[in-house]
Order: sequence, then structure tokens, then C-alpha cells
Amino acid sequence: MEDEEPEGEEEKEEGEEKEEDEEKEEEEPAPCPLTEEILKEGLSLLTKTGNGLALAYVKFEAKDKGLTDISLLERFIHLRYVDLSKNKLKDLAPLSSLTQLLWLKVDGNLLTSASMQELPYLQVISFDHNHIMDFEGITHPLLANLSLKENKIQKALGLSHDQLFSLQVLELRGNKLETTAGLGVSKLKKLYLAKNTICSLEGLEEFKQLETLHLRDNKLEALDGFSDSMKCLQYLNLRSNGIKSFQEVEKLQVLPMLQALVLMDNPCTEEPNYRLEVLSRLPQLQRLDKESVEKEEREEAEKIRQTRKQTEMEMEAPLEDTVTE
Repeated sequence: MEDEEPEGEEEKEEGEEKEEDEEKEEEEPAPCPLTEEILKEGLSLLTKTGNGLALAYVKFEAKDKGLTDISLLERFIHLRYVDLSKNKLKDLAPLSSLTQLLWLKVDGNLLTSASMQELPYLQVISFDHNHIMDFEGITHPLLANLSLKENKIQKALGLSHDQLFSLQVLELRGNKLETTAGLGVSKLKKLYLAKNTICSLEGLEEFKQLETLHLRDNKLEALDGFSDSMKCLQYLNLRSNGIKSFQEVEKLQVLPMLQALVLMDNPCTEEPNYRLEVLSRLPQLQRLDKESVEKEEREEAEKIRQTRKQTEMEMEAPLEDTVTE
């Protein structure tokens, strides 16, 4: 079940923020192009090339060096792992020759676009903390994990559904999204959308393989849009939204595999018997907020559900005509 990992992600995020604050206090390096000296320091992991006849470095790391240009990397065509985080890069064109690249991290640069030439083996990319506004030019066929946390994306413009057929994890926390429309990539399993301004749920019928959906800290007041085609969704985080009524929570009944739900810090959680009211509507839940559902709690919720069902049946029954003799 997927309920533990997203909570761990939140703790990690808080840790990252503290780390970033500490780093801001340190003096920034002066802007400079990639030099032979920095190149030599950053290369590691000497490995046999594909034909087994030579050795080549397959890893390069140059974090927080003030880099503005990485043209020297063009000749290192055997690189598979590259980390260029916390530099001053605006252009990734020199990476186009790295056709063996598997893993790329360019967090904390000055990128306004994620566009790159298609790389056939690239599986993981992290573009966190840049100034990227859309998905244009992300077309790598084996890409499985894409992170664009803390950018400026407002809509799913340029998301290549027909080319990102391997994408399973999409991280978009801390952008400017107002809707989920257009994000339903076919094989997507985990979608992180916390800290946006999402107020409407659209296109969710496309999320047929999604297992984890993270919507913490958004502007949701209604839960319209969830679809019974979301047959794999197990974990849903709606913390810190504007859900006021249990009638909205009831709309989650269309999710057949939902096992873990986070609703804390919504207005409805202030209502009396909050947990029992939710569990009476979603009896399949194994975990609500951070607590597992106990047997006694489940039994009490079932009683409430049966009582409510009986009341509804009585209200719907037609009044019998009375005959006066």
C-alpha cells in the first residue's frame, strides 16, 4: 500500500527547505563556464564502454560551481549519470550528444525551458527549483520519473502523452496549476500536486493506472471529477484544502481500491464524529489521516451507515393512502 511514502516525502520536503535556507547564507560562487579543472574533479565511475574494448567515465557531478556553460561535456559521450544542480545554467543543449545518459539532475538553475533533444535511454530527470513554464520538449521514450517541483507551470501545455509512454512518477509540487486537466499520462502511477492552486479536478478518467495522488495544500472545495475508471488509486492526500461537507467525501465512493485517505486540516474534520462519518461512507479504508482504522471503529461506523441507510429508505418510501370508512 502507498500510504507511507508520501508522508515521508513531506518530511523530506521540510528537511530540504531547512537545508536550502542554510545554503543561501553561504557565499555564492562567481559565474563561470565549465573548466578542465572542474571537469577533472567531477568525473568518476570508470567503467567499460558498450563494446567492452575501452574504459570511460560514466558519472559527472558539479554542484554549486556557478556554471553558466557546459560545452566541455559534449565530448564525454559515455556519461550515464550527470548532476549539475545549483548552478546558473540557462541552456542544456550540450547534453544532446550524451546519448547514453540514464539519470540527469539540474535542480536550482536558471532554466526557463525543459526542452532537450530526445535521449533514448534517459529514465530519470529532476528539474526542481527552476523557472520552467511548460512541458515542451520533454520527449524521452524511456523516461519513468520526472520531477519539476517548484517551477512556474500553470497548465499541462506540451505534455507529450504519445511519447512519454514510460512515465510512472510525475512530481509537480509547488507550481501554479489550477486544474488537473491534461496530466493523465497512460502509465502514470504516482502524481504529486501539493502546493499548487488547484480548484477543479478535470480529466481524472484518464488516470487508469494511478496508485498515488497527492493534492495537499490546494484550493479544492468540491470533489467532483473522480472517476470509477481510477481502479488502481490506493492513496489520496487532500490535506489542507477547503472540503466542508461529508457529502463531498461521499463522492470518493467511486474509487474501488482507495485504502488510505488524508483529510486533516479541512473544515469537515472539525465536525463531530469526523472519523466515523468518513468511515461510514468509505468502509474500505484501511487508514484515515495518520491512523490505521481499528476493528471497533469500523464496527461503529457500520452501525452509523446502516442507520443512515434506513433513514434514507424511509424518507424515499411513498406515503400510503389512508381510507376513511
